[in-house]
Amino acid sequence: GGADDGYAVYASIAALQALKAQGAAHPRIVGLIETCEESGSYDLLPYVTAMKDRLGDVGLVICLDSGAGNYDQLWLTTSLRGMASGTLKVEVLTEGIHSGDASGLVPSSFRIMRQVLDRLEDSKTGRMLPASFHCEVPADRLAQAKQTAAILGDELFKRFPWAHYDCGGSTQFALPTTTDPVEALLARTWKPTLSVTGAEGFPALKDAGNVLRPYTAFKLSLRLPPLVEADAAVAEMKKLLEDNAPYQARVTFEHGGGATGWNAPAITPWFERALNAASQAHFGAPCGYIGQGGTIPLMNMLSEGFPTAQMMVCGVLGPKSNAHGPNEFLHVPYAKKLTAAVAEVIAALPVAHAAEAAAA
Repeated sequence: GGADDGYAVYASIAALQALKAQGAAHPRIVGLIETCEESGSYDLLPYVTAMKDRLGDVGLVICLDSGAGNYDQLWLTTSLRGMASGTLKVEVLTEGIHSGDASGLVPSSFRIMRQVLDRLEDSKTGRMLPASFHCEVPADRLAQAKQTAAILGDELFKRFPWAHYDCGGSTQFALPTTTDPVEALLARTWKPTLSVTGAEGFPALKDAGNVLRPYTAFKLSLRLPPLVEADAAVAEMKKLLEDNAPYQARVTFEHGGGATGWNAPAITPWFERALNAASQAHFGAPCGYIGQGGTIPLMNMLSEGFPTAQMMVCGVLGPKSNAHGPNEFLHVPYAKKLTAAVAEVIAALPVAHAAEAAAA
């Protein structure tokens, strides 16, 4: 999509052109352009590993595939959730059977599916039950969440297109899991959550008859806290879902991919100053700090491969941008200001290095 994140290549080049046009000093810059990220990022990580020596000593990594809390200031992404996906399938029959003949004796594959998922999630609250799927929120991230909650307030949940209906002359809206802004931020960034993103084994409503279906299959998407190892979570999830199936049904979980989340390294003084200066210059407001609920697998590798680098992970996915949706949009004024802010932060790096050299 344009915002997620086709604009990024053009924004990066525009930032470099701005530096060149103004004769601003800048460090050596290497660009990595990926065009298959939404298809699973199968190629990028091997290339990064192969090119590590060529990349050299990296002082600043800029990734423009992230989000923004609003369109009024620069936002730095402080963390990303991990993700594990797969297909859970419950089979009880080899073919469909008339429900009048079989129901009550042959167990419903959908009911077994519900029982199996109850091992993973408390369906009343949405809380994930395995303790290993949770982690403690670091103190600095909790403090930042409180600051960000004070800025964004109830827009954190009001921004979504909630279903609504008329009830006795008043409009009722579906409700979020919490209306506390701090808890809302943590729920979408530091807590594990299960989503069903697809289903198989169901006929369309217009084609449904009185038939007991032979199987039910769900595509599961598990979002994991930034500090939880995805591979370990997948292994535990598979064992939890498959073992001791009710009625000895055939229950299988086929892993469909995943990635461990990311917690940004500690911010250095020069980087913090540069971010705030750029945000004030182009937005008239200080830089905001926000965790994101999505996953960028590359960030963990870059943090591990370049442990001293600062990570400027930003983006234009603010309110109503609707990434992956049919009405995804690019907030052009914000993208322009973000591009200028990126250029300013790049220009601050050689200044910081010069100051460090002088101090030494």
